[in-house]
Amino acid sequence: MLDTAQHLLLSEAIEKNNSLSLVITSSAQEANSLTSVLNFFLKDTNVPILSFPDRETLPYDVFSPHQDLISKRLETLSKLSNISRGALIVPITTLMNYLPPKEFISSRTFIYKVGDNFDSNKLQKRLSAGGYRRVQTVYEHGEFALRGSIIDIYPMGVANPFRIDLFDDEIESIRIFETTTQVSTCQVENINLIPANEFPLDKPAIDIFSSNWVKYLDSDPLKSNIYKSVRKGISPNGIEYYMPLFFSKTSTLFDYLPQNLSHIVIGDIENLATKYWNDISLRYENCMFDTSKPPLKPEKLFSYPKDIIDKITATRRLDNADIKCSSSLYGVLPCFENTENLEQKLSLLETFLSHERVASQTLKVLFCVESSGRREILIEMLQTINIFPKEVNSWKEFKASNNHFSITISELMKGVYLTDKKELVLTESDLFGQKVQQRRRRKVNNESNHNFFRDLSELKIEEPVVHLEHGIGLYKGLETLIIDNVESEFIVLMYAEKSIIYLPVSSIHLISRFSSGTNIVPKLNRLGSDQWDTARKKAVAKARDTAVELLDVYSRRASSIGFSYRPFEVEYQQFCSEFKFEETADQLQAIDAVRNDLLGKNLMDRLICGDVGFGKTEVAMRAAFTAMVNAKQVVILVPTTLLAQQHLTTFRDRFSEWPFQIEELSRFKSATEQKAIIKQVEAGKVDLLISTHKLLYQNLKFKNLSLMVIDEEHRFGVRQKEKMKSLKSNIDILTMTATPIPRTLNLAMNEVRDLSIIATPPEKRLSVKTFVTSNQTAIIREAISREILRGGQVYFLHNDVKTITRITQNIKELVPEATVDFAHGQMRERDLERVMSDFYHQRFAVLVCTTIIETGIDIPSANTIVINNADKFGLAQLHQLRGRVGRSHHQAYAYLVTDEDKKITSDAKKRLEAISISEKLGSGFILATNDLEIRGAGELLGDEQSGHIHTIGFTLYMEMLERAITELREGSLSYDAPLIADQTEINLHIPTYIPETYIVDVNTRLMMYKRIANCKKEEEMHELQVEMIDRFGLLPTETKNLFSTNYLKQLAHELGITKLEFSKTRGRIKFSDKTNIKPENVIKLIQNEPDKFQLKSQNQLNFVMEIEQDDDLFKKISDMLAQINCNELDIAQG
Repeated sequence: MLDTAQHLLLSEAIEKNNSLSLVITSSAQEANSLTSVLNFFLKDTNVPILSFPDRETLPYDVFSPHQDLISKRLETLSKLSNISRGALIVPITTLMNYLPPKEFISSRTFIYKVGDNFDSNKLQKRLSAGGYRRVQTVYEHGEFALRGSIIDIYPMGVANPFRIDLFDDEIESIRIFETTTQVSTCQVENINLIPANEFPLDKPAIDIFSSNWVKYLDSDPLKSNIYKSVRKGISPNGIEYYMPLFFSKTSTLFDYLPQNLSHIVIGDIENLATKYWNDISLRYENCMFDTSKPPLKPEKLFSYPKDIIDKITATRRLDNADIKCSSSLYGVLPCFENTENLEQKLSLLETFLSHERVASQTLKVLFCVESSGRREILIEMLQTINIFPKEVNSWKEFKASNNHFSITISELMKGVYLTDKKELVLTESDLFGQKVQQRRRRKVNNESNHNFFRDLSELKIEEPVVHLEHGIGLYKGLETLIIDNVESEFIVLMYAEKSIIYLPVSSIHLISRFSSGTNIVPKLNRLGSDQWDTARKKAVAKARDTAVELLDVYSRRASSIGFSYRPFEVEYQQFCSEFKFEETADQLQAIDAVRNDLLGKNLMDRLICGDVGFGKTEVAMRAAFTAMVNAKQVVILVPTTLLAQQHLTTFRDRFSEWPFQIEELSRFKSATEQKAIIKQVEAGKVDLLISTHKLLYQNLKFKNLSLMVIDEEHRFGVRQKEKMKSLKSNIDILTMTATPIPRTLNLAMNEVRDLSIIATPPEKRLSVKTFVTSNQTAIIREAISREILRGGQVYFLHNDVKTITRITQNIKELVPEATVDFAHGQMRERDLERVMSDFYHQRFAVLVCTTIIETGIDIPSANTIVINNADKFGLAQLHQLRGRVGRSHHQAYAYLVTDEDKKITSDAKKRLEAISISEKLGSGFILATNDLEIRGAGELLGDEQSGHIHTIGFTLYMEMLERAITELREGSLSYDAPLIADQTEINLHIPTYIPETYIVDVNTRLMMYKRIANCKKEEEMHELQVEMIDRFGLLPTETKNLFSTNYLKQLAHELGITKLEFSKTRGRIKFSDKTNIKPENVIKLIQNEPDKFQLKSQNQLNFVMEIEQDDDLFKKISDMLAQINCNELDIAQG
């Protein structure tokens, strides 16, 4: 690896070079590091730095690269023809891969502009031939969707997808939209479409593929799923290693590069190329007898090492390629890293700088730190030795400045002393021996969370559902029927004896998914029997009893008066504005909820449930700010030392602009340091204390504690939680967890404890591909090798300290090319800190460890985790461990390994199955629900109640419990109250549904029905209409009717109307016993218009109305309801 001086001289050589510089590295890791460093040195110089990423798969792999990776590769290839200078960084192994011919990309690139004539059939053929996949909803690169006059496309090489809106056969508009919300954000004038794959999939290309298969592979094509998939126009996994079969010839990367190319080689690439070729040959030999996936010979896929070296040497070698420097920093200060005492380090630094300043009056020093928080801390330290650095934003600005001392934020790992130029660069690694913190920068999308954990949109055919009135049946799908000459859509439910119910989609709120916490398929109820009614009544009575018990437990806390914080709005807004990223909608809701809790008079007890890395910490920081700006103390309890250390750095970074003292108590602190911190806490000098459970066992008396934040609650043991209760009596509590334990989850779901859910993933964060496998050395070797080849790192989790050294040795023997170390909680603090620091700095590739990494480790380069004996872990723990990887834009993999010689329990099988199918980001909340169902609810509510849950289903029981709690809070709980609240039925004998031609996907239609039914205000309905028009095109008449009918339903429900029916010219209105309409209003109405209104019975009003068209119908009925509800004065005037 190059040092910083060599990086700097390389950047200068690239900047001076008038042609494109090809920089060839020895590994993907070095290529990534070099790209980052060159971007720092060449910032603001207008010199483009391109990288051509590896596919991140092994030769002859069964996986395909992620679409985002293919997008980056194709983006770079498409740019190369227009670039004359700058740098292209590529590992030697990637350079050896053959590529599609250059003309393939140029001949299949198309530009579409607003105003162009447009043939959607022609576009569809082009997209399919270019490898784009047609889907219902566009989420990833290489996808497109057609919905009438709306076309959604996610082209390769762009950050966001586009929505083309047609007017007849002309492009009326092109809009960018967000994948998470599916809502447009802004307009553009044109889009550039490049192919979605590195091979075509049109008929001529498939014919060439078939011909070449027979020519180059000695295998029956009909025995291969790869071959059969391609013949159908499908791109199977691993197809990249058959790419040459689609073309008559292939290219190398050199064919894409300009003639006047310069090159520079970093490392012994000749030996590495030879080693890589040997690995390829070995994998070929291992695969060559697989008739279902016969491999192409290596020379069809890769350049021979000699050929690629010849191509490199045929180009001009970059000037200044012999990169040397006068002196490197670590030679000047050999004892610097070995000094642990901070004062001694600063003293050494002061002495050294004084000496150098005497020797050279023009010496300029640049301090490099990783974040703004570290910048503030280092500035404070330097001020103690009378050094006052000025802030600069780039290397170019530092060079141009006259500052003796400057400071900047950069990712440089090591400093450099350029003695000839009198320039000295010092990094935190130089000063402190390790990079203090890794900061994950991310931009998150603005997304609203549509109550996903109750959504019916994921219902599958034949799944059991519960109807509130009829009981347990099977969901059979959606069906359109014509009744009384009116077409409508119905949810089809099947009950015992194959009885069928057609439920109008407007009554979707009456059904919920059935789950009981057992494997037993529920017995379907028989329509017309009283069995369901009896079971439901028993369950409701029990739910009401439970509600009383639960509320009694929490009522004391709810009635406790807490400290009412002053808002300090100006300061708070300033703190919020310093957040570097855009908050998501649900993150903002959580922040606002916590803020409102704190500003109110009652004590806060709120649970924040959000998946790993989704932004819970920022919620805690804003709560902490509200407390500290009110001169109150905050304590943050974390389960592990590593998480305490990470939080310390993160919080200091975030509060770097504010005068708050933040400290940490953990076993990484010496006894003397701990005593000093405790003394400061008790004196009120520490504003925020981060601590492990160590705090719980110390007789520590806070001077002014008002807020406790508990992070990763489920990781604390029973004894520790009991200790927490003694601290929690009269302070505000904020609990954060990725996977709540069942009791917490249920109390939260039932509003006994306030809950905020953060369900939005960071942008470009990929879900983790999860595999359950037996302990096979071939699979483990392949998993580790794949990660190392792409420059990444691996966690190998083995939760047994006694055998961890043996397992470490096994891994070293299994993957000899891997550098391996181990870590566990029983190591000395300094040793553990050193190992974790080395792993963070990528000084070794595989960390064999215990569950010590479960919280607090944030390493984006680690994207594979192997969990040994995975069946011994709980679901919450497996989800948390899997969350250690997939924290960057790379595809991550999790291997849940079980011992094939040992039988695992049925519960363990269900846990592994649940986590393997919940790959979707943000699945922590759903996993917690699964965990609860797997264990059964006996431990939560007692065995008696688990019987009721098994009878009527978990979801319905929880809804009943929630309703009982709400009624109890409102003082309206009655054991004689009806089980189903009064519903309003509207039947206007016109079609009110979402046509299948408008939204083809059944689940999306179900979700839209649910969202329309959930709209309670006119503004919500209007916003949803705008969204649907944006996503699917203009609303059909039937869907407009659905919205209008829902609006009338809300209006009628508020007035206490149970039924409103109209057909042709006649209608009727039925009132509930608790209607809000005054009887005298109805009487006056009949007296004023006897020909129009007639009282049929005490609760029914008949009316006559002439309607010319449907639009008039809704307006006239709406006006009529307003007329019925108006006061006497209005009637008299009318």
